[in-house]
Amino acid sequence: MPVAEHHILVDKPSLDMGIQNLIWQVTKKAFTGGIIGITISDRFCSVVPVRGDSMSPTFNPQRNSYLDDYVLVEKFCLNDYKFARGDVVVFSSPTHFKDRYIKRIVGMPGEWISSSRDVIRVPEGHCWVEGDNKASSLDSRTFGPIPLGLIRGRVSGVVWPPQRVSKIG
Repeated sequence: MPVAEHHILVDKPSLDMGIQNLIWQVTKKAFTGGIIGITISDRFCSVVPVRGDSMSPTFNPQRNSYLDDYVLVEKFCLNDYKFARGDVVVFSSPTHFKDRYIKRIVGMPGEWISSSRDVIRVPEGHCWVEGDNKASSLDSRTFGPIPLGLIRGRVSGVVWPPQRVSKIG
């Protein structure tokens, strides 16, 4: 009994259309994923590296370590500016807006703060922030109270490295 030979003919234009369709589908999914990621990072939470030792021992407790802590920053507190003394916050520098700092709130609006030079009343709509390692911190002792509007979020926990995963606050 003769064996029938089947030949599959692939039309080159249809193959090109299949590849173009695949590329288009992948591009749409990547773009959608990027938009969702940016929205989550902008509105809800983000992961931020902690550089330097101004917040040591809370963050980066081992000096000169090549492994920085990464923290989860939640942004729900920005809806009503719900902050409290002791919160660790990420904020934009009052002098260089693109620079970000991570410090602890030590004074709320209307409270009196004793600095190295004077006693200062924190103005309404502002807070006083300081690093946990005061000897190595650029904070309100340098640039004064910061407007609450510069705060970008509250640190809720350490997420990296794995041995340091913990909740803050």
